[in-house]
Amino acid sequence: MADLKTDTLRTYAYILLYIALSSGQIFFNKWVLSSKEINFPYPLGLTLLHMVFSSVLCFALTKILKVMKVDEGMTPEIYATSVVPIGAMFAMTLWLGNTAYLYISVAFAQMLKAIMPVAVFVLGVAVGLEVMSCRMLSIMSVISFGVLVASYGEININWVGVVYQMGGVVGEALRLIFMEIFVKRKGLKLNPLSVMYYVSPCRQVALCLFLPWIFLEKPKMDEHGPWNFPPILIILNCLCTFALNLSVFLVITHTSALTIRVAGVVKDWVVVLLSAILFADTKLTLINLFGYAIAIAGVAAYNNYKLKNEASRDTSNASDPESSQNQESQPLTSR
Repeated sequence: MADLKTDTLRTYAYILLYIALSSGQIFFNKWVLSSKEINFPYPLGLTLLHMVFSSVLCFALTKILKVMKVDEGMTPEIYATSVVPIGAMFAMTLWLGNTAYLYISVAFAQMLKAIMPVAVFVLGVAVGLEVMSCRMLSIMSVISFGVLVASYGEININWVGVVYQMGGVVGEALRLIFMEIFVKRKGLKLNPLSVMYYVSPCRQVALCLFLPWIFLEKPKMDEHGPWNFPPILIILNCLCTFALNLSVFLVITHTSALTIRVAGVVKDWVVVLLSAILFADTKLTLINLFGYAIAIAGVAAYNNYKLKNEASRDTSNASDPESSQNQESQPLTSR
């Protein structure tokens, strides 16, 4: 009983840590990119710093300090077909999502993110991970309608920012699809740090971020002169990103991918409401909130539908010992 209580408290601690880190990182990035004192409106450069820092820190923890062993089982075929796409989509999501903050408010960006389940479902159907049904089509329609209403209620809408944010949503949806394929590989068991070690290596950073940064942002950085980005802030910002990514894998490992989606809904409401207090460019209207509430209701229905499906699948797996054994070898799988 005591062990169960301890595990429950630890799980809730991981979830609260994820919500706090995710919300804080959004506000931190918004402040860094928008601050006139720092003068660093370069989302691609900021994302590049995050990825390089995570790669170096993972390498130091696993190869030099040996704090945690990197799990074996990675093959060139799995790396090329799963890990590289995950890293590429992760870089794309961070880049486009951070760029959107230069054009739209944090609250509106979060409202647009509510369409994520629609993107994940459509892409999942395309690759055979999801099955089209009338109920899912209805849920997707409710979410889409809610996002449209929230967008209609936005006072200072900027379509450039909307395009960037939607690009980030597509990138994140693709990352989740590739991640689901990755964690369901038979015989491949990875701890959270191992996943981060493989997903954000330096070679992917060079391919996905460094070359675009050279052509898109470096000329602007050279032209507009020096910036005032204190090293301590750079390190702190990168550490927050690393801790956030690690917390995501911790939550999934100790609960399920569904839990992280539900926690994400709570986090989104926290960000929307706090951003109205913290940032002057955030002007919430009743139409905004009404549309967002509709979209969140659709997201809740989607999560509930997935929960029932996963519970049903677990019940069938329990009656099949061989299937249950395969499930136990996949600690990061949505269950």
